[in-house]
Order: sequence, then structure tokens, then C-alpha cells
Amino acid sequence: MNTTREPIFVIGGNGKTGRRVVTRLTDLGWPVTIGSRSSSPAFDWHDANTWTPALKGMNAVYITYQPDVAVPGATDAIKKLTEVAVKAGVKKLVLLSGRGEAEAQECEQIVIGSGLDWTVVRASWFCQNFSEGSFYDPIMAGHVALPVGDVKEPFIDIDDIADVVTAALTEEGHNGKIYEVTGPVMLTFREAIAEIAKATGRPIEFEQVSMEDYAAALAEYQLPPDIIWLITYLFTEVLDGRNQSIHNGVEEALGRKATSFSAYVKKAVEAGAWA
Repeated sequence: MNTTREPIFVIGGNGKTGRRVVTRLTDLGWPVTIGSRSSSPAFDWHDANTWTPALKGMNAVYITYQPDVAVPGATDAIKKLTEVAVKAGVKKLVLLSGRGEAEAQECEQIVIGSGLDWTVVRASWFCQNFSEGSFYDPIMAGHVALPVGDVKEPFIDIDDIADVVTAALTEEGHNGKIYEVTGPVMLTFREAIAEIAKATGRPIEFEQVSMEDYAAALAEYQLPPDIIWLITYLFTEVLDGRNQSIHNGVEEALGRKATSFSAYVKKAVEAGAWA
């Protein structure tokens, strides 16, 4: 364990993984700064002039890129950020990357080649997408329509991601590691919804729709075009079967098994997620 407790910067510290990492670091007594447009000093992915002041004095940085490291422009931003981090005296980078995303792996190579200590955490679909993400409202409405069929996904609990990231930021032995994190079982989206329906006692219908109809519905809800592009990319390319495999990144990093989808659902129900 690193006992010097040098400052850690969490980009996207108010996001799904970031806020959990911030909570863990704070509970462990580590000095942590949230990187966001509302923080002081501010950090804005769209304004590189904010990066140097924000990274000043930081020993390690947790990098999450919004909305995803697969989007156009992400590689340029990650490249520039690593250059700024090196000049600012940062010693360690931990990158949240995407499974099965070629663009994300380009970002990984930028971090790996930065000359700094590094850890990469590769993840894909979060369990929490069902309880605090884009699938929550349809679940509560009792009808989930998605452009996906029988492709299976080993949904990963964000709490597991946060534990892995926290370990990588605060403990020895994680440098130079790529942790591909998944849950321990694979489910189709239909099966995942059925499990939530059974656990909650709520009638929830799952319907497979075309990507075209889904994108049109998103546009009707006035989602930005770049978000619709990302969702289309995730449902067509990433969910083409390439990620139908289970990896032991959580166990490799933490020495324990990853959280199952059933355990996640139980935990969410107990917390009143779909009450």
C-alpha cells in the first residue's frame, strides 16, 4: 500500500464510476479532487486550457472520457491530456476503457506509451444501466424496447469497477496491467429484464425493435446526435457478439469473484431502486 497518500484527480468525479471512486478514496483518507466543469479549478474536456491548472500537484489521475472513449475526437483528447499530465508531474494514469472498442484501445495505447505508470480497466455494459441509467424509465414503465436480440453480455457491477480503480490508484502491484472486467455470467438483455421483473414483482415486457426505429425514438426524445451515434455504435458493433466472453479482471485485481447480475439485482432491490 502506498502510504504517502498523494493527491488523486478523478475526471468525471460526479459520474457513475467516478463518484464511487471518490467515495472510496475519501473513506480511505486519500486527498482527492473531482475533475468537472463545476469544480475549482474547473476541468472541461472541451477546453484544454483548464487541464494544466486542474492537474497541478496531482500524483495520479483516473481518466473517464465523456461520453465514451470510442467517440470521434477521444483519441486526440486523451493524447493531449497525457502530454499535459506528464508536464504537470503526474506519476500514474488509470484509464476506464471499453471492451471490444477499437477506438478505445487506441486510447489505451496512448496511455501505455505515455511514459507514466498506468493501469487500464476495460468494461462494457454496466449492471447499473438498469437501475440508474437509460433503461430505468422503461423498466418503471413496464416496457423495455431495445435493438438487441440473443447476444449475451456479462454485465459488470459498477461497484466492482470502482473497487478495481481504487486499488489501482492506491496500491502497489497494478502498474502495467490491463484488467478486463466482466460479471461472472452472461445474459441476454431479455433475460436481464426478466430477472429484474421476477425480483421486483413488476410486470415488465421486453420488445426487440430495429436499430432504425430505436434511433428515431431517441431523436424524438431530442437526444443529441452524438449520443444517438454512440448508442447506435454500441448496439450494432459492440453488441455483435465480440464480447460474449467472461474475463477475470475483477478477481485478478482484487482477489475475489466479480458480482453476479443476480447479486446486483438483489442489492438494487434492497436499496429501493425500482420501488
